[in-house]
Amino acid sequence: LARGGALGMLLRKAPALVSPAWLAANRGPSVKVVDASWYLPAMGRDARQEFEACRIPGAVFFDVDATDVASPLPHMLPSDAFFARTMSELGIVHDDHVVCYDGKGLFSAARFWWMLRAYGHPAASVLDGGLPAWQRAGHATESGPRPLVARASPPFEARLDASLVADLAKVRSLVDAFQSGAAPAQTLVDARSQARFEGVAKEARAGCRSGHAPGSRSVPFDRVLQADGTMRPPEQVAAVFAEAGVPGVDAPLVGSCGSGVTAAVLALALEHAGRASLLEIYDGSWAEYGGDESQPLATGPAPPA
Repeated sequence: LARGGALGMLLRKAPALVSPAWLAANRGPSVKVVDASWYLPAMGRDARQEFEACRIPGAVFFDVDATDVASPLPHMLPSDAFFARTMSELGIVHDDHVVCYDGKGLFSAARFWWMLRAYGHPAASVLDGGLPAWQRAGHATESGPRPLVARASPPFEARLDASLVADLAKVRSLVDAFQSGAAPAQTLVDARSQARFEGVAKEARAGCRSGHAPGSRSVPFDRVLQADGTMRPPEQVAAVFAEAGVPGVDAPLVGSCGSGVTAAVLALALEHAGRASLLEIYDGSWAEYGGDESQPLATGPAPPA
């Protein structure tokens, strides 16, 4: 993948999504394929075991849960040094075009894609439809323990763009503005299911309330996906957000979900639909906000926009 070639141009900012056909035709030493599968406990799946049982040839495995940040919250963003070291251990260098996928279709791979972008690596894409789409297209897979990967040289460099990461104080300021009758500077978009958002379905995380942050909008992540697990066309994605009361894909938004994973699916969908900037994500998400009894809570549908 030469810098000066057509694909070299993608290293500056790769497309949000690539197809199985594209990946099959563009494999090479500077296109790194990464299995970023992660599953909720209720799914009863083991991502590492599945990686060894069936993966795209040459893929390496990224552990979404891996972090050096001590927190009771799941998979909080790691330090720059930790993320850089992890990427180097996976053999990823600055010039690589990283293609992320997962075993569900389009789920946790978006989290890794968003992390790469947030830590300063724009040459990252998600395989549309993931491993299931790759297999449906008839492409080869491999199994067994993954051979050791040569550590990247020069080492990967990472610097997190803090403006892309919201914290509890930021989210609370948006809630306070909404409750005071002022126009919040940004709108919180919640990728959890409608039932969890409205407070009619129990949260799986112990001690976590059901409902939503006042003023937020419900955009369940699966609504931007098609039945086969691939992303909807851009105009349909834009319509999903509009129906939820979001005034355009470039509106000032903060993404949230259960623990910071499926909010990244919304980030991916928005970029696919033409959003110019990467979506800011509340890293603690509902695991933090919903678990804090002192934070305001709303139930039922979001009010009309």
